[in-house]
Amino acid sequence: MSYNKLTTEESYVIDNKGTERPFSGKYNDFYEEGTYLCKKCGAALYRSKDKFTSGCGWPSFDDEIKGAVKRVRDRDGRRVEIVCANCDAHLGHVFEGEGFTKKNTRHCVNSISLKFEGKEKCCEEHAFAYFAAGCFWGVEYHFEKLPGVHSAVSGYMGGHYENPTYRVVCSGMSGHLETVRVEYDECIISFKELAKHFFEIHDFTQKDGQGPDIGNQYLSAIFYTDEKQKRATLELIDELEDMGYKVATSLYDFSKFYEAEEYHQNYYEKNGKIPYCHTHHKIFN
Repeated sequence: MSYNKLTTEESYVIDNKGTERPFSGKYNDFYEEGTYLCKKCGAALYRSKDKFTSGCGWPSFDDEIKGAVKRVRDRDGRRVEIVCANCDAHLGHVFEGEGFTKKNTRHCVNSISLKFEGKEKCCEEHAFAYFAAGCFWGVEYHFEKLPGVHSAVSGYMGGHYENPTYRVVCSGMSGHLETVRVEYDECIISFKELAKHFFEIHDFTQKDGQGPDIGNQYLSAIFYTDEKQKRATLELIDELEDMGYKVATSLYDFSKFYEAEEYHQNYYEKNGKIPYCHTHHKIFN
């Protein structure tokens, strides 16, 4: 992964976990509408609607974009450090229980760790992508963790039977694949990045299902909504084949998506478990 070139001062804070002087940062007293990105890798971290005045001397946020910020115990053993979940760039520290806002949380962030993009560059409408990669419980779980993903919903797609149920789909007679509908912000994450994640969380070379789940409903597939998504997927498949992989993933034109029964939604979260069929393995740079 390539990163933006940092100045000596930026590297002191971002790479070496330094701290800029209070009230010196450009975003401390700054309230335009938009999104705050990681200075090092460009990942979206915070939205302006979550920024507030704390008087501490550094930009303060009471929430982050889902999955964008990681918390780790600070080297002083007392505080909690916050870093970019994508590249581990040092952002600052997080504090709770101070009562500044209803969320009772303050992300105290160095301005120098951030880059701001105004509202005009933010997407007003979300886009959708549809991925089939075996049991939808694990697929949904992994997509929901990505910055820029608004929601991931388990369902059925590609069959010839109206209003399918889980029982009918599992019989293999309806022709549907267990599929996850991903709603995302294109200004934060691209379809191609989503598709890379898709290939990295399952065995796209398996032809008869996924892991121990065998059957047509568990096959690997992407249902593209337009030519742009189709082209991006084909480019990734070419890249994978150049690496020596035999890709079994099928591409289908968009068809009707049916949401699965409620007990399937957020399955692992509801049951306090982690996916046993899906793990993330880095493939792409």
